[in-house]
Order: sequence, then structure tokens, then C-alpha cells
Amino acid sequence: MRYEAEAAAQRVNPAGALPDPVLRTELMDITNQGTNRAASLLPAQVGSTRYTLMQNLPWFGKRDLKREAAEAGADQAQGRTAASWADLAAQIKSAYAQYYYVAGGQTITRDLLALVGQMEKIAQVRYANGLVAQQDAVRAEVEQTALKTELIMLDNSKRQIKARLNALLSRPAYTPFAAPQRLRGIPATLSLENQTAMESRIREHNPDLFTDEAAIRVSEKNRDLAYKARYPDFVLGVAPTQVGNGVREWGLMVELNIPLQQASRRSQEREAEAMLAASRARREATANRVLSLLTENLSGLDAAQRTESLSASGLLPQAKITFESALIGYQNGRVDFATLLDAARQILNAKLEILKAQTDAQLRLAEIERLTGEE
Repeated sequence: MRYEAEAAAQRVNPAGALPDPVLRTELMDITNQGTNRAASLLPAQVGSTRYTLMQNLPWFGKRDLKREAAEAGADQAQGRTAASWADLAAQIKSAYAQYYYVAGGQTITRDLLALVGQMEKIAQVRYANGLVAQQDAVRAEVEQTALKTELIMLDNSKRQIKARLNALLSRPAYTPFAAPQRLRGIPATLSLENQTAMESRIREHNPDLFTDEAAIRVSEKNRDLAYKARYPDFVLGVAPTQVGNGVREWGLMVELNIPLQQASRRSQEREAEAMLAASRARREATANRVLSLLTENLSGLDAAQRTESLSASGLLPQAKITFESALIGYQNGRVDFATLLDAARQILNAKLEILKAQTDAQLRLAEIERLTGEE
């Protein structure tokens, strides 16, 4: 896309330039009728030679309109390039957030696997003392197998995400990645309370809107050109005539096209007006779409942040207290092993819920930055 934008920028100067002049040479009476000279193709040895230098001159303002249309077209290509870069950046940010989620999920699952291993040892001791059935130890082994299966699935997801990240970064698929350390902070300005300011920012910087506005300018210039087609273009020429070795006379010529096909021109004008209306409608639809996406993602970001806060301050501490109580109860014979496993699972689910909320917030952040044209 960057090269296409560069190509569009190079079209501006040629669009407003005059066409190359034309030189015409006419050899008159090359057979030298009525003289004793032989036929010739040399200008000094024929009856006369006329040199006509002609320059095409479009009607006033046409060249400026063509140049301005090309400039708007270059802006349109630049907007498409910016939109492509913003979209690529959003994909990279989203893939990294998913990479962080999977890596965090692996850590949490391994922690739970180690915890269940300790629970199995407790169950084996109690079984050896005849306090519980062997089923508790077997149940712990089954749970560990299930957790190992989850780790395999997470590892597969991690490899896929790394391959996708490498593709987005234009690197070989097996290029290694360092373990993700942390997620980006969420700016305080990204909130539903600040939505009006965000909307103004999007109207100014969204690359899709910029592209559509440039398309409107292209359509406006093309419409003006269609109306200018009612007026003729000129060809001016100067024509010296050579006889022998000297120029004996000079001529001047003016040529113009006669715009008689008005019905055809009216159709072209209506087409240009319709294209302009379509460009304006497309821009309005884009504005509605991006502003709707802004509202959706600001709302999603707010929900993710509140979910993370609630899970971190309420759900996770409660799950830990429940597990500690269940562990003491199991050791005292007041709680069965299934309840203890369920309490351990609640810790896993609470940590994953926090991680999921953090990841969702990052995905929302990446989308909002794409809408504002940030890379």
C-alpha cells in the first residue's frame, strides 16, 4: 500500500501539465513540377516546406481541476495506506494480548496442577491411615490428567498464536518469542465519560474517514471537470514556410473542438453528481460505523475493567478462603475430596477470569487505537 500511495503522489504533476507540443513538417511539390530539378525530399530542394508547431491548450481551469483531483486521489491512497497500517498494528496488538493470555493460562494451570499433586499426597496419606477410600487419590490423578490435557491444548494455541504473530511481523513462522512480561496500561482518557472527546478525535484522525473525505474531493473535482467539458479546448500553432534556403512567410493557426454532443455531456454530468452523492453517503456510513464501534469498544473496555476489579477484589480472595476452609475440612474428615477439588477449581477459574478480563481490555484498546489511527 505504501508504494501505491507513492505512485498516486507521482500522478499529481503530470495531471496538471500541458501535453507535449506537436511538430508537423509538410513538404510541398516534392516532384518540382515545372522546373528542371529532380524530385527531392530535402526541404531546401522542394517547392516549399511548411513547419507547424502546435500546442494543445485545455479550457481555463481544466488543468487545475485535474491536478486537484490527482492530489485528492493521492490523499485517498495515503488514507488507505494509513488504514492498512492501523489495521496491521491492531492485529499485532490483539495477537500479543492473546499470546499473553495463553502464557498466563499455562502458568495458572501449572500452579493448579502442582496444588492437585499436593492434594493427592494428602489423600494418599489419609488412605494409608484408613481414613478415606482409595477413590480420593484416584480422583486426584484423574484431575491431574485433565489439567495436563488442558496444558497440551494451551501449548498448541500458543504455537499457533506465535506463528500468526510472526506472519504479521513478516518473520519466519518458527522465529522464537520471549515470554510475555506484562500488558500495556489502559489510558484513563479511554472511558465512556470521555466519549465525546474520543468521537472528535476519531473524526479528525480516523484513516477510513480521511480516505472517504479524499474520495469526496475527487468526486467534486471530477464533477467540476464534467461541467467544464461544455467548453472547447484549443490548439494554437505557428507555421513558418520555407522556400529554398529561407523562410518566406509565417502562418498562425487556431483549432478548437465544438462541443455539440450536449446530451452525452449532460449524462456525464449526472453521472458525476451521482458519484459525488455516493461518496458523501459512503462517508456518512463510515462515520456511523466507526462511532458505533467506538461506543461498543468503550463499553466493552469498561465492562472488562470492572470485571477484573471485581474478580481480583472479590472472587479470587473468596475462592482462596473457600479452598483453605475445604482443605482443613478434608483433613478433619468433615469435607469430601470432590468438594476440595471443586474449591481448587474455583481458584483456577477466578484467576482465568481476571486474565480473560485483562486480555479483553487489551483487545478493546487495540480496536479503539485502530479507530483513532494510532499505530
